[in-house]
Parts: sequence; C-alpha cells; structure tokens
Amino acid sequence: MKSSNIGGQAVIEGVMMRHDEDIAVAVRRPDGQIEVGKSKYENIAKKYKVFGVPIIRGVVSFISSLVIGIKTLTYSASFYEDDIEKEHGVTDKAIDSTFKSKGESAVMVFTVAFALVIAIALFIVLPYLISMLILKFTNITSSTLLAVIEGIIKLAIFVGYIALISKMKDIKRTFMYHGAEHKCINCIESGKPLTVDNVMASSKEHRRCGTSFIVLVLVISIIFFIFIRVETFWLRLVIRLLLVPVIAGVSYEFIKWAGNSDSKAANILSKPGMLMQGLTTKEPTRDMVEVGIASVEAVFDWKAYQEGIDDLFETEEIEIHEKKKSIEEVISDSYEPEKESPKAKEKADDETISWL
Repeated sequence: MKSSNIGGQAVIEGVMMRHDEDIAVAVRRPDGQIEVGKSKYENIAKKYKVFGVPIIRGVVSFISSLVIGIKTLTYSASFYEDDIEKEHGVTDKAIDSTFKSKGESAVMVFTVAFALVIAIALFIVLPYLISMLILKFTNITSSTLLAVIEGIIKLAIFVGYIALISKMKDIKRTFMYHGAEHKCINCIESGKPLTVDNVMASSKEHRRCGTSFIVLVLVISIIFFIFIRVETFWLRLVIRLLLVPVIAGVSYEFIKWAGNSDSKAANILSKPGMLMQGLTTKEPTRDMVEVGIASVEAVFDWKAYQEGIDDLFETEEIEIHEKKKSIEEVISDSYEPEKESPKAKEKADDETISWL
C-alpha cells in the first residue's frame, strides 16, 4: 500500500506522531488517563526550495527530527517529574509556549549540539581511532580492508550500545512504545481499521524507522570511506567528518525510496535495518497501543486515507478492465475468419478422421 507519510517516535510513556506540519504527543499519565497535546512545526523545505533538494533535504529532515524528538521527549518527561501539579493541563498553547520560550530554545540548541557531538565521537571518531590502532599493530596494507574493519567496529559499537541500554527498565518500556508506534502505522498502511486488535496483530518493524536510517548511515559510510585515499591521519579524519551530512542525505533518499516501494530490491536492502529493529522495538501491551492510536488520530485521518487508496485501486481496476475490453473489441473487429472452400473443408474432415 502507498505510504501514509505519517511518522513518529516513542517518548516517555507515550508516542509522538507527525503528519505534514502537525505533531501530536499522546502520554499515559500517572493517573492512567491518556493526555494528547498538539502542536505544529514549520517545514523550512516548503519555505526555502533549496532545502527540498535531494540529499540536502535529508540533512534538514535529520536535524528537524532530532529537534522535534528532544522536545517531545522533554515534554513527555514533564508528566513524571516529582513536583508536577495535578492541574497541569495540556493544550495546544501549553506545548507551543514550552517550545518557544527563550530559555527552552537555548537549552534545545545546546542539547542538539551535544547529541550530535556525542554521536560523531562515538560512531565516527572512535571507530577511526580504533582502526588506526589495529593498523599500527598489524600488517594490514589494504585501505579497503581497513575501511571495512572500521565499519564493522561502528556496527559493533551501535549494536552493543543498543543491547546494553535495552536492559534498562525505562528504556525497555520506551522500546515497547516504539513497537506500538510502528504497529499503528503498519496497520493503517495495510488497509485495516485502526483498532487495538488490528494494531496488535500488525508488524512492529517498519522500513522508515530511524533505526534503519542509522544502520544505513553506518553501512553507506563504509562504502564512502573505501574510496578515501589520503595518507595523512588528520586529513582522513576531517574528510570523514565533512562527509557525514552527505552520507546522511544519501541514507535519507534510500529510506524514502524503500518506504514507498514494494520491489524485491527494496525488501532485500531493507533487511539489515529491519533486523536491527528487533532490538529497538518490543511487543507493546494493549494500553500502549491505545496511546499510539490516540496520537495517530490527533493528526491523521486514517479512514479518509484508506478510502482514498480503495478508490484509487477501484479506479485502476476499472481503467484496466476498460482497456482490456477495448483491446478485445479491436481484435474482434479486425479478425475476419477466412471462408473455407468445400474441398478444403472436406480435406480437413478427412484428416481429422484419419487422426482418430
């Protein structure tokens, strides 16, 4: 089925969903009630065309997702702070005011910058330094082999990090909400009504997942770095850092393509990321799915989407039937069977009898 273009992420005891410029955060409050807050974000790609150019749009989308992710995580965490008043109501203005305050903006810039520095240090600089140590104490002379080793180290660090944090109780619950998010989207895109039972029966893996994006970034970086033929230690490191936005942009284009394709190539190339989601998504409970559904319905009319897809399929079937009918009529009109002479008919009858 065609992509719904709805995406999201798990937050603390909840799910964030976004579609077009609408964002919804549904959180299961400590009292058991589901609180849903809505807000909007400005898509700068619509305002400035240059940010909608392939590759560049991937970098913009990544940074935008990081900012929105941190904001929604901070917001969901506020429900579980010790001194939150019971009368803390959630409205559109409440979220907007939280997001737009000057103090929050300063903290957000610092948080995003810090997250990027940590990610680069952990998945770019550290693997490179380890590979250089391996080069120093071994007889490896192939730069291609060294790039592959560096890539394997990156994947090992990523898998180890995810496996380690998944043991934490709070992270495990977040991964369960991550599963609820995926299941809701898969349920919609499979054409099934968005009910708890249908969502629970849906897959918890999805091609457009951020986990798949990160895995793809790590894999594509191996390919890019194979072609770096620079001898200077620091220059190699600088080139790796400069290529990060390019790699992120290329990875985004692949994820975008795979999320809208049912081809065998897309299925095969999406497998590594889907397998990795086995660590970052867990089976949710029914009450978690309820939160996911509440978040979806706050920003997306899934019934209209599915009706539109059904109408599209019906229109295509009608067009195919009409074309087939027209072709058959053309063939029927153009085909005139030759009239057989009495002698030829008599000969054919004799041959048929002889075969019998």
